[in-house]
Amino acid sequence: MSTVLWGVLPYLMLVVLVAGSLWRYRYDKFGWTTRSSQLYESRLLRIGSPLFHFGILLVVVGHLGGLVVPESWTEAVGVSEGVYHVNALLFGGLAGVCTLVGILILVYRRRTTGPVFMATTRNDKLMYVVLVAAIVLGLWTTLVSVGAGSEAHNYRETVSPWFRSLFVLQPDVDSMAAAPAQFQVHTLVGMLLFAIWPFTRLVHAFTAPVHYLFRPYIVYRSRDRRTAPGSRARDRWAPVGTHDRDR
Repeated sequence: MSTVLWGVLPYLMLVVLVAGSLWRYRYDKFGWTTRSSQLYESRLLRIGSPLFHFGILLVVVGHLGGLVVPESWTEAVGVSEGVYHVNALLFGGLAGVCTLVGILILVYRRRTTGPVFMATTRNDKLMYVVLVAAIVLGLWTTLVSVGAGSEAHNYRETVSPWFRSLFVLQPDVDSMAAAPAQFQVHTLVGMLLFAIWPFTRLVHAFTAPVHYLFRPYIVYRSRDRRTAPGSRARDRWAPVGTHDRDR
């Protein structure tokens, strides 16, 4: 069973994630969207959406740091395991709480706003259940670590080596099998979330408009109807910018 859960299931999840995303992009480009519902309700959306999105971004960064960066690397730069653990619990717990509060606000909004609820598909409902479960389980592991104090389980000695071993196609099944039950359940729910990812509104995360942060400003200019004597009238759709021929 350990071989199936920690040696086979992760690769099945990856195949479904990649193949499902390619299929969705090929055959459902118009559905590759969050199906915005801001027109129906914006007050709760303005609160819940930033909390969830910024919170989940920090959660993802924290997970990548804890799973990808080996313990020996942080110790080599002078960060002891105790300091790393305290910071991970503090910032990870804060990010998790923000994410949970944000998603609960969004779920409440979707359930109590008629037009928004009517636009909610079965896939959306399943996605919300799995997503909330993953967040709650993540916070649970954090609370258990706080309660255990100095005896808290160091996941960087079990879960992290297993995660890194997947990329070299040599799954360290024994390390993951040695992790406590809460870490194993959290990992299984996380894999389920990624498996259904391509078939839900979460797929929009793969095409987030990050380039908006780096694009040049859009310049708006009024068209002067008065033309100076002897000058050539400007074409209505003449380009404006670095290649402006009239500059």
